[in-house]
Order: sequence, then structure tokens, then C-alpha cells
Amino acid sequence: MMKRDGSAGPAPTPLAGIRVLELGTMIAGPVVATLLGDFGADVIKIEQPDGGDPIRNIGPFCEGESLWWNVEGRNKKSVTLDLRQEEGQQMLRQLVRHADVLVENFRPGTMARWNVGYEQLSQENPRLVMVSVSGYGQTGPYAEKPAFDRIALAFAGLLNITGYADRAPVRPGVAMADYQSALFGAFAAMLALFHRDARGGTGQHVDVSLFESVFRFTDIMVTAADKVGVKRARRGNLHFAAAPGDHFETCDGRYIVMTISNNPLFAKLCEAMGQPALAKDERFATHDARWKNIEVVNGMVGDWIKSMPVSDILGILEQHGLPHSLVFSVDDILADPHYGQRGSIATLEHPALGPLKMPAPTPRLGGTPARAMEPAPALGRDNEAVYRGLLGLDEQAYASLKARGAI
Repeated sequence: MMKRDGSAGPAPTPLAGIRVLELGTMIAGPVVATLLGDFGADVIKIEQPDGGDPIRNIGPFCEGESLWWNVEGRNKKSVTLDLRQEEGQQMLRQLVRHADVLVENFRPGTMARWNVGYEQLSQENPRLVMVSVSGYGQTGPYAEKPAFDRIALAFAGLLNITGYADRAPVRPGVAMADYQSALFGAFAAMLALFHRDARGGTGQHVDVSLFESVFRFTDIMVTAADKVGVKRARRGNLHFAAAPGDHFETCDGRYIVMTISNNPLFAKLCEAMGQPALAKDERFATHDARWKNIEVVNGMVGDWIKSMPVSDILGILEQHGLPHSLVFSVDDILADPHYGQRGSIATLEHPALGPLKMPAPTPRLGGTPARAMEPAPALGRDNEAVYRGLLGLDEQAYASLKARGAI
């Protein structure tokens, strides 16, 4: 690959030279740093000496190693530091002088109680961008309430519209609030760095909440309720933008997802079904009419799909250019040629576990690609390199910190 100046050699990663201190635990805070680290940031993960990040101890395990930790701990250094001790707080203040970004997801007020809140740290480094991720945000009457992914999904209103009306709300199969907050956190860090470096600004404190990260993804839910009194509720797999649209079962027990959102697509579907006249039926002639008759039109499409095995229906839908997908299992994903050709699944070589498959860094940048992935580090692996190399501690000071349990 050519560099942007036309010379030979690999292009630099876009965040080369940016140093990130990560004090997070579990998902939302740490994944902010993982996303930045994927694109070249030097991420130093700071963990408690007595066990480190709890995600290290959450399964499934392989050879005693947490696979979750090995996905989200990639491309990071690990140092141990006890922020409850004054020596640990002093060490953090020294590290901050060498950092561009600090990410934390403690409950609001915790960092300040340890004398390492944004006000204190910005005195050490006015250019510091500090990203704080919490359940309810740094302000407001609920700021100090504990929250996790599922609590944020409930508070943001997402659970109330997910699932079927005749049963309890259903959570998504992954930690959506945590991962959405990580995206917003990484995006906010880049905004703040751009303001600092391209606009001549200073560092700043970024406030990311789990609930607002989910709430931003609820599209027009509040707008429609406030303006025209339309209150969305649980309707299973139905959505007003898809008519017809559902998760349709084939005769051999697989599920096809299909979304039809305009008249030309519906006409194509009618042709595929061998019933072109349906496109002119007044019950189905417009999207609004189809939505008003959604149970009828979905029933007709469902009966048609249920009459065939999955291989046949996929061929017909493909032939007619209709938007659809098989509901993929993980086995489907691992075998699919599109995942394979794009490199959507990356393989990382782990020194103990061998090859580990995991989601590849995304998005794809044509001129400044992601870095080659490095395995997640053992707890405290980089203590000496960071404390003695970066900070310049002599052997006696380093040994004293270890003896007192500060690192």
C-alpha cells in the first residue's frame, strides 16, 4: 500500500500517536478504547491489582481464558494501579501528563472522590479529553443511581416497544446499550480531539450516558407521541415502515426476513408470488393502505413462503431483486462467502489459545486502515514498560509501589 504522500510502505493508522488511558470495566467504557485502539491509538488499560477487569472472569472460557475479554481487550497494554490509594492517584496524575484521552465508566462522583476527577486531571494536562460513560449521565437527579445495559434499555423506552403485546418485553440478544454508548464515546472522543487539534481548542470533559445512547436510536417515538398522539407499543416483528414485513417461516423451519417499503418493491413481490393483480388491489395499492391491512398482506406472504423450502424461496426472492435475508445463525455467518470475502471475521493469533476468530475492526478506511490486531494482555503485563519506561521511575521507586500494592 502507498502512503498518502505517494511513497512506498504501509499507510499509517489514523490514530497513531494518540495515547488513551482506559479506566473502564466490563463493556461500555472499555469498548470506547477498543474502537480507538483498533485504529492505532496506544491504549493503556489501567486495572485494579486484585483481579483486574471483571470481564476477565466472565465466560465462556477456553483454556481458562475469557473469550469475551480476548475480544474487547485486544490492541491494549495492561497496567495495574490501585486508585483507592494515594500513591495510585499520584501515578494516574503522572500518566495523564502523557495522555490525550482518558476513558472511565465509574459511577459519577467516584473519580472526584479519589481526587482524580476531571477538574483535578485537567490541571495536570489541560489538553486532556476525558470521556465518562455512566448509566444516567453526570448530571440530573438520577446521576448517581446504578445502571447496567438492561436498565438503560428499559429507561430509554426500548424494551417497552420490543417483543409481543401479550407477553413480557424482550431484551436484544447482545448488550445494545453498552455497545451503542461505546460508539458514541469513541465518536465524542474524536470530536473533542478535532476541536483540540484542528481548531486550536483545549481538552474537555465528555458526558456519555447509556440511556441517551439508546434513546437516540428510538427514531420518532417521542416526536410522534408528542405531536400526533401516536404511542408505539410492542407489536412483535411489525414495523410501520415495512408493509409487508415480518420474519416469515419456510416449510423446513427456517426464517426469512423481508421488508417491503414502497410500491415498486411490492409490485415485484406480487410478480414473484405469481399474483401481479394484487399490486392494484385497493387494499394494497399504497404503503399506507398496506399498513392498514398489515395482517392480511403479511398472512398472504407468510402462506406463500411457508409453502416452500428455504432454498427455493431464497432463489425466487433473489431472482426478483427483493430485499431479504435468511435469519443467520452463527454457523451461517462462519460459512458465508460474503463475510469471508470482505474479511468481516478477523483471526487473531493468541500465544496460548492459537487462532481466535472475532469481528474485524470497522468501519473500513481506504487510505488509513486499521492496525494489525494484537492479543489481549495478561493483567499487569506492561507495568514495567509503562512505569519505568514511560514515566521514568527508578528501580527502587517501582519496587516500593509494588510492595505497597499500589500497582
